[in-house]
Amino acid sequence: MELMLERIEKQVGAQTHLYPLDLTLVPRAVTVLLGATQAGKTSLMRVMAGLDAPSKGRVVADGTDVTGKPVRERNVAMVYQQFINYPSMTVADNIASPLKLRGERGIAARVKQLAAKLHIEPFLKRLPAELSGGQQQRVALARALAKQAPLMLLDEPLVNLDYKLREELRDELSQLFASGDSTVVYATTEPTEALLLGGYTAVMDAGELLQYGATADVFHKPKSIRVARAFSDPPMNLVAGTAAMLGVSLAADVNLSVALPASRTQNLTIGVRASALRVQQRPGDVALPSTVELAEISGSDTFVHLDTPIGELVAQLTGVHQFSLGEAVPVYMNPSQVYVFDASGDLLVAPSQEAN
Repeated sequence: MELMLERIEKQVGAQTHLYPLDLTLVPRAVTVLLGATQAGKTSLMRVMAGLDAPSKGRVVADGTDVTGKPVRERNVAMVYQQFINYPSMTVADNIASPLKLRGERGIAARVKQLAAKLHIEPFLKRLPAELSGGQQQRVALARALAKQAPLMLLDEPLVNLDYKLREELRDELSQLFASGDSTVVYATTEPTEALLLGGYTAVMDAGELLQYGATADVFHKPKSIRVARAFSDPPMNLVAGTAAMLGVSLAADVNLSVALPASRTQNLTIGVRASALRVQQRPGDVALPSTVELAEISGSDTFVHLDTPIGELVAQLTGVHQFSLGEAVPVYMNPSQVYVFDASGDLLVAPSQEAN
């Protein structure tokens, strides 16, 4: 499906859920709606699905204006945060329900095929209540896939599952979406999930669409501080700076050699991703003395919160590292890996991808 949203707005009473936005989805690809809670992701999806009508603007599907057309008259599949299955039907009947509504043939084979893809084949004769949460969400996903809708909307479908199940299902979804049979919209609060799913990403914040493009491009070149904050986990380190003769001057006489455009403002903000900070020096690095305020191990990474002369920073170190509170640790960053934003928060300089 080719879906275009033209000057879409959504207001509920005195509250604005969506500010005017234009968005044309890349057909037969995955678009991730990325943003914090209450960024407007669900509101936008409901407008796409036809569950809600926009207050202003048009929804155009395959060249036809479908604004205000109810969801039952649209060929759309949707999966929610809370897995929704028919409790009195077996797993097989849940998956088969959209196929039966269309009077299709070969239903049993199609159900078995989808169940095998989502690893729920042994449970086809069970009721949803007899399954775990992860298995029930797989059933809901299989039913949505069975519909073979040209537009598939997934509203944080993995958020209520534990970490291991999320990882497992995320990998499976990436493979299922790779077939390109549907235009897929996937909402998430997690930047990592957007990067893993690839495709395209629309970054949202407080009801505004901030940036849309290929996921790698949006990640490497966020057009503003707001986008950079939304697309960084942990949040990007942001430090005040000023334009200087040879680049950017930070507090405590720390200087970074960065080529600035002539149109730059005097007051700047420097952004450094946590993964770009190191405790081992490389050629060209700038050294900062620091003390450890907190060190926490998450999975295979260690996140170190540091007090430095230019402000508090968070470093993401690969592997398990041991630090003591208050320990003096030099931290290093390379000028080639910093982002520079102007006084309005717009991007001036981004690292080359080779520097990351």
